[in-house]
Amino acid sequence: MLENHSILERMAGHDSTGKKSSDTINDLPTFNTENLQSNMKTIFYSRTFMAIIAGVVAGILGLTSWKGFVVYFLVMAITSVGLIAKAGFSIHSYFDSWNQIVLDGFFGGLLSFVLFWTFAYDIVHIF
Repeated sequence: MLENHSILERMAGHDSTGKKSSDTINDLPTFNTENLQSNMKTIFYSRTFMAIIAGVVAGILGLTSWKGFVVYFLVMAITSVGLIAKAGFSIHSYFDSWNQIVLDGFFGGLLSFVLFWTFAYDIVHIF
């Protein structure tokens, strides 16, 4: 891998010090779109799964009203921290911005949460 990198540097016109007049242009981060889309799918699936788990837990515990939504927001916050930790706290290596890992899928999982929350609540506490 290092050999290919140094060959590319020589082909790009770097001098022996490794500096180039347009280093500011080359310092821009580049992303592989397939990897970026795969990372976003992983976030979406993780949030959906955790929303379902949170809904079942809130339903089994018999939480109603705002207490159930507090469970959802806590689980989503813990999920965000877990995803950031999984990325090794180096978000810009895997995503465009912090918003993608913290907010994407946050409200999309809310519908799944409410569905499984009411379903588990009905099964355990009504029937």
